[in-house]
Amino acid sequence: MSLLAAIWASVAGLLDRAGVIDEGRLRDVFDLSWPRIVTGFAIMSKRTVDLAVVGIAVGTDAVAGITVANGFWTVGKFVFIGLAGGTLTLVSQNYGGDERNRATAVVQLSLLAAVVLAVPIALLYNRASVSLVGLIDGGADATTYGATYLAILAPGLLFEAVNLVASRTYAAVGNTTTPMAIRATGAVLNIALSATFVFAADLGVYGAGLGTTVATLLVTCIFAWGLTGRSYAGRGASPLPILSRVAIGRTLPQQLLSVSVPLVARRTAQGLVVFPLLAIAATFGPVVLAALGVARQIRQLLNSFTWGFSIAVSTLVGQALGAGKETLATAYSREVTTLSLLVYLLAGGVVLLAVRPIAAVFVEPTAVARTVPFVAAAAVSSVPLGVDGSITGTLRGAGDTRVPFAATLIGLYLVALPVAFLGTRLAVGASLLLLALVAETTVPALINLRRVRSGRWLEVSRAYRPSADE
Repeated sequence: MSLLAAIWASVAGLLDRAGVIDEGRLRDVFDLSWPRIVTGFAIMSKRTVDLAVVGIAVGTDAVAGITVANGFWTVGKFVFIGLAGGTLTLVSQNYGGDERNRATAVVQLSLLAAVVLAVPIALLYNRASVSLVGLIDGGADATTYGATYLAILAPGLLFEAVNLVASRTYAAVGNTTTPMAIRATGAVLNIALSATFVFAADLGVYGAGLGTTVATLLVTCIFAWGLTGRSYAGRGASPLPILSRVAIGRTLPQQLLSVSVPLVARRTAQGLVVFPLLAIAATFGPVVLAALGVARQIRQLLNSFTWGFSIAVSTLVGQALGAGKETLATAYSREVTTLSLLVYLLAGGVVLLAVRPIAAVFVEPTAVARTVPFVAAAAVSSVPLGVDGSITGTLRGAGDTRVPFAATLIGLYLVALPVAFLGTRLAVGASLLLLALVAETTVPALINLRRVRSGRWLEVSRAYRPSADE
């Protein structure tokens, strides 16, 4: 037995005996999740790298400006994450139920919807970047930097929309390795291009945005090859080629709309809440604005583990439900949620131990002390965020997407925002932004956990299974 095999056997056996996750199901989860975790780190590293290189080359005001621009990018991207989540739900259930033509039709519909939605958003961001970024008064320099970054980054949103649907399509059929390789390639290209444009070509913020946009376009071109059914050196051809002629019918558009709209609304609500939070942070100056941006970016990077666990549990739950195996779906849900809790406790702990050097990567030395508490809050809030990712993954796999949407609204708008706003009225000031960071992830996690424990998601899933058309 090799060393890696021995380590795997030891860890898997320990988790099984501890009642965390069955050893056989751990293999299923691991096979699907680890490529998605790598993919998540690859994708989120692009924003993180841009923030870091600009902080080094230009300064804290540029970090504050990019923070605002990233808020707009995130809103657009979250729309397509919601659409892609609906794609995963319907593709996994139909693929698991051996209905490949219907699964292919879902992919075609999703790609069309992604393009139709992305074009006007990208045009808006490009043409109105100064007005949009100027809505958050982070200072004249921060606004200029942010508007420049958003304008050059805007076309990349169209490419990212297609990439998200493509990635979820592969995940839904049980292939997370191909999108991992493609996304990792894109991340390496992004780092190389952004660093070259910023440092070698001395293009500053413009160079960071240009590097990201070009890298995103190249990823789209690579995905397009596999989605048409062609392989990458004998591997990775999609089993649902998008050029196939399949009957769409009336049911699938209605189902895609029904599943995706709550996901899109939930994600959009998550994205929009950043603007009042940024506006509140801006009242304390560009340093606090930059610190909040760094904290949220660190948390998003940690959220890469959720990319794996959430997609894995969505796929496995969806396929199990499509095959009528509700007991198996319930087991996957319970065990992946427990596993994610352990992983995020470890990951958050590592960040807490290195909080000061992490902060120093993004801001000038004079701003490190103000940034450290925000990075620490990001580490703490990543734990409920990670657990909630697995919980909502279960609900998404079942097609039960309305409760997570409501939970997000409650956590963000009824708890986190009021807490942050109090900081502008009380002596504690910006400190309440730290509490808001934790509240916005903890409240939705508790609400969604209660929904899963109720078992209602199993009833909801029966309306989306292949047998529902019979």
